[in-house]
Amino acid sequence: MIETMRNRIEEIVEQACAADTNIFGYDIWTHHILKVVENTKQLASRFDADPEIVEIAALLHDYASIKDKALYADHHIHGPIEAEKLLKRFGYRKEKREAVKNAIATHRASVRVEHRSAEGACLANADAMSHIEQAPSLLYLAYMHHGMGIDEGRVWVKAKIQRSWQKLREDVQDLVRDKYEAALKTL
Repeated sequence: MIETMRNRIEEIVEQACAADTNIFGYDIWTHHILKVVENTKQLASRFDADPEIVEIAALLHDYASIKDKALYADHHIHGPIEAEKLLKRFGYRKEKREAVKNAIATHRASVRVEHRSAEGACLANADAMSHIEQAPSLLYLAYMHHGMGIDEGRVWVKAKIQRSWQKLREDVQDLVRDKYEAALKTL
């Protein structure tokens, strides 16, 4: 049942990424969502986090802003609401829904929050890793979504990567140090 639910959630999120209303374009699926999922799988044991919870949370962490651009600014607030709707529909147990929602609520680098769970810390680190590893997707966001010029976009992306770096736990920084330094050198 869990695998079926996970597959269905993956389909729903990918469909939302492919929708014309998604302001980020389909590439958010391949260059961000799937990378965050991959990173949570890599990090779950380091954080002693439940792999099922972090994988579901990774699939859904940006779903609210993908589904509705008006939710972008506060997608860490709207994300748990959207996750609740989907997970409840699939009969996901209440305590697991709460764990997924908590992880989503605390994943943003630009919003300082205390991680209340290993899953929340794991997702936040996986998300930050993806920003560092996928700098081209941030450039796309700066230039195409935000309409920034070259210099403004470069400064914005550099600041986002630096915020993401600060969010990483030290042992996770070691995993992406080369990519972080390369991204900063490029920017």
